[in-house]
Amino acid sequence: MSSPTSHRCSLGFLAFTLLTFLAASSAPTPLYHVYQEGLHFSAGMLTLIFGVYALSLLTALLTVGSLSDHLGRKPVIFAALVLEMLAMLLFINEDSVAWLIAARTVQGFATGMATAVLGAALLDTDRQQGPLINSVAPLLGMACGAMGCSLLVEFAPFPTTLIYWTLLSLMLLQALYLWRLPETVSRIPGALASLWPTLHVPHQARRALWIALPVDVAVWAMGGFYLSLAPSLVRAATGSTSNLIGGGLVAVLTLSGAVMIFSLRNRPADKTLRLGAVLLAVGVGLILSAVHAASLPLFFIATLVAGGGFGAGFLGALRSVVPLALSHERAGLMSAFYVLSYLAFCVPSLLAGNLTRTFGLIATTDAYGVSLIVLALSARVALLLQDCARARATSNP
Repeated sequence: MSSPTSHRCSLGFLAFTLLTFLAASSAPTPLYHVYQEGLHFSAGMLTLIFGVYALSLLTALLTVGSLSDHLGRKPVIFAALVLEMLAMLLFINEDSVAWLIAARTVQGFATGMATAVLGAALLDTDRQQGPLINSVAPLLGMACGAMGCSLLVEFAPFPTTLIYWTLLSLMLLQALYLWRLPETVSRIPGALASLWPTLHVPHQARRALWIALPVDVAVWAMGGFYLSLAPSLVRAATGSTSNLIGGGLVAVLTLSGAVMIFSLRNRPADKTLRLGAVLLAVGVGLILSAVHAASLPLFFIATLVAGGGFGAGFLGALRSVVPLALSHERAGLMSAFYVLSYLAFCVPSLLAGNLTRTFGLIATTDAYGVSLIVLALSARVALLLQDCARARATSNP
């Protein structure tokens, strides 16, 4: 049995490693306009570069997402770190769109592998704090990556490579320290069979997943739009050219989500889901107002509200579903949960990027925002109807 100090060290290392992967995932966002200006590609190509990351991540979740249930957590975490370091080297040596696509493809696969195995390892290590860390660490990581990269681009030398050298160094240290951790699951047969693409949702978690899914889809679709097109949208709507704006918006979105998660950590999952749906609808409505008012301060206020909805919706969905799995089902369930989340993260934003060619960025944003508001409010109504049905069943046994 591990000591309290060893337990805290393991939990802290796993949380920081998950944060590092997600920081790396958002680091390219403030650089997109630099890449665009240097390599002369369109908004559609920009969302393609973003989209291949998410699609590669999905591929990892569908294939190697359950692998650590069979091989153990540490070998799979190590493999993910090695792949992520390769992606950092590709970014550092980038000189064409093809290199960017290759870097994002490798990074997506590494992040998908890491998200599933680190999420499962956190739950193995601490059943109480694991779901909270799984919710907060990705958002804090995206905030650190986006804002840190923005600051380096604005004020530091080597703007397109310094962030990647920094992350590469961190990951190398993590790969070395990893082997000091205790393994949390025993090896079981079936590793090769687990690579066949599948979504494994344990029977006892399926109903909870369907209930939480609409809110989860809405919040991740909004997040995908922000991480791919928010910097371009602000430039188009307000004329701002600061390198800090894009990273600042992503940081506000994710930090407000993290604060909301921490604030609601002890509230029931169903109440958290309902609050997430309402805040998301209000926040997206304010974002659309900011676009048409060309108001940068309103952009940040709207992002703060929408980020609260992102955090509440994500936490509510995660806490409704993941604790229902048994120990050897956790990585598979985490993979299934993130597959559905990242489909919502990438597919709508890819569609939006293509629509900008025909309708322009502002009109596409209007349609996208209205769709998210309708989805969030529909989910809110569905949750209310479920509560009413539950109340009737209780009063009439």
